[in-house]
Amino acid sequence: MLQLDAVQALALAGLALFLGYALCRVIPVLGRFNLPPPVVGGLVFAVAAWIVHDNGRVLFDMDTSLQTPLMIAFFTAIGFNASLRLLKISGGQVLLFLLLATLFAVVQNLLGMAVALGFDLPPLFGVLAGSTTLTGGPATGLAFAPLFEQAGIRGAESIAVASAMGGIVLGGLIGGPVITLMVRRHGLVSTRPQDHVAPADEASGMLMTEAQREFSALKSIVAILVAMWIGAWVSQWISATGVTLPAYVGAMLVGALIRNLDDASGWIRLSVPTIELIGNICLALFLALALMNLKLWELAGLATPLLVNLGLQALVVVAFCAVVFRLMGRDYDAAVMGGGFIGFMLGTTANAMAVMRALVERYGAAPRAFLVAPLVGAFFIDFSNALIITFFINAFA
Repeated sequence: MLQLDAVQALALAGLALFLGYALCRVIPVLGRFNLPPPVVGGLVFAVAAWIVHDNGRVLFDMDTSLQTPLMIAFFTAIGFNASLRLLKISGGQVLLFLLLATLFAVVQNLLGMAVALGFDLPPLFGVLAGSTTLTGGPATGLAFAPLFEQAGIRGAESIAVASAMGGIVLGGLIGGPVITLMVRRHGLVSTRPQDHVAPADEASGMLMTEAQREFSALKSIVAILVAMWIGAWVSQWISATGVTLPAYVGAMLVGALIRNLDDASGWIRLSVPTIELIGNICLALFLALALMNLKLWELAGLATPLLVNLGLQALVVVAFCAVVFRLMGRDYDAAVMGGGFIGFMLGTTANAMAVMRALVERYGAAPRAFLVAPLVGAFFIDFSNALIITFFINAFA
């Protein structure tokens, strides 16, 4: 058995991460469904540990003390992305899309709870297999897993990953075909049919020198650390009121506050792309480290309720897509937004972007959709979903 301290465990997680990237390149189906490389690589180690466990042995014993700081750093970076100025860019469209996504996250939990009760499982099983892992994806599922464990859901981390992975695959499978049928049925056309690719993000501002880039990265790292520091106090204060919430919420709120103060004053001049890059690196290492340590054997007996839940969730999100289409304008952009909605309500924003790109490559550009859906799916829904999950845990624990 390998005995790994915190640094050695993180190093092994890094190797698992690159293994995931390699597998996604070598096995095309993994990339086609946008399975996150850290999830793929981490699961390889988890499966190996499962095989060894069935033979009565332990593959490795890891110190995972760096897992929580990496997770909090990622969600803090998400907080820095939550700009109220961005929320106002497209008028009421972003807010309406966010309200629809928030409403559907509640629906996911209610449906999940109904499935759980049908299989004589605790109601919180349905919340874990609902918006926690479908809207939230594997990162949110793993972040909230300790709270579900405390509430009596054994094997919460394994359940979270299984549900999130199933959602990602389903979102990638059904998003494109559903919206293609909608486009054909309503005879929708792009207002810019000559464009066959989604608009690319372009870096703004002048090129920086090496010293300026170094200073920008240092400033971003310190901003994240300060937000995590103050956020820990905020989380402790909230927890003292008796409300159960994950460790990252305080830091995420402080990150959002700092970002919006900086937007208004320009004092810090944060580099949001740099913060996002740091957050994504922390996320990749967090996921790889968390998944390597999964106890997949704890999923025994839960495959059927998870599959039933995923099937019903897919049917409901497809039906709700009609509501999204009508309320977002009943035009081509609204249909493409529906594809993004399926993508991130059943998996991740990467899923949503892949579905939307496939649609615009075939039918033409949808600039409004590519503004609204990523803003909601990548940033704002994480805030409202965290509140929803926290409410359900406190109400049904």
